[in-house]
Amino acid sequence: MATSLIGGLIDDGWGPEEILVSDRDEGQQQYLRGRFGVQVTDNNNEVVGRASVVVFCVKPGSMAAAARGVAATLRARGAQPLIVSIAAGVREHDIRRWLGYDAAVVRAMPNTPALVRSAAAALYANAFVNESQRNQAESILRAVGITLWFDDESLLDAATALSGSGPAYLFLWMEYMASAGERLGLSREAAHLLTLQTAFGAAKMALESAESPSVLRARVTSAGGTTEQALKVLQGSGLEQTFYEALDRARERAVELGRLYGEK
Repeated sequence: MATSLIGGLIDDGWGPEEILVSDRDEGQQQYLRGRFGVQVTDNNNEVVGRASVVVFCVKPGSMAAAARGVAATLRARGAQPLIVSIAAGVREHDIRRWLGYDAAVVRAMPNTPALVRSAAAALYANAFVNESQRNQAESILRAVGITLWFDDESLLDAATALSGSGPAYLFLWMEYMASAGERLGLSREAAHLLTLQTAFGAAKMALESAESPSVLRARVTSAGGTTEQALKVLQGSGLEQTFYEALDRARERAVELGRLYGEK
């Protein structure tokens, strides 16, 4: 995710000299320096001591250690920077507790299409974030896709279940569609290509249309036709309820993980 953000920011007009990255892996340091020309260090405190916006792109289980490791440096600064966390499930009050002060924290939940600048990112700002900082956070995440703000932090769990995990659901759907195409006699290559282009085209239509997906679906479903027969099977299988149960379980797990991370 960090690599995607760096690439998106540079494509969006940020100069490489404006971006300072900390990574302990020497190979990754060389890669980032060579690909983007950004400043790279292995010292987190060097980054937080200089940056106006600090983005934590770490695994959720590593967030407590990362925050505590730079807390003294952040507290010593005259004007503390905006903190942006991309650690899924980690609550803003825990981040503030680990840092040891009332930090301005924005939680962001982008998804993996950030790799192709097509992410959907849910954002939440705590009470210490001012309007300028909200704009800063939004400009960073918009470099890799769209952004949507939520006033209730708990809704980030629902957004995680929907868009954060969502690409996996759609990949599974594509997998099943292509597999069904093969069972109907298509070659693997043909089934794969037709599935991907169909998914891409449908998503593009939905994005560019003012109509809802249900209206678009109805428009391609002729009475007595092939699509109608397929939809009868899908809708008759309880697919809508299955989707709800799947997303609800993902949301519950996000809540559970938030509690678990907060115990550190």
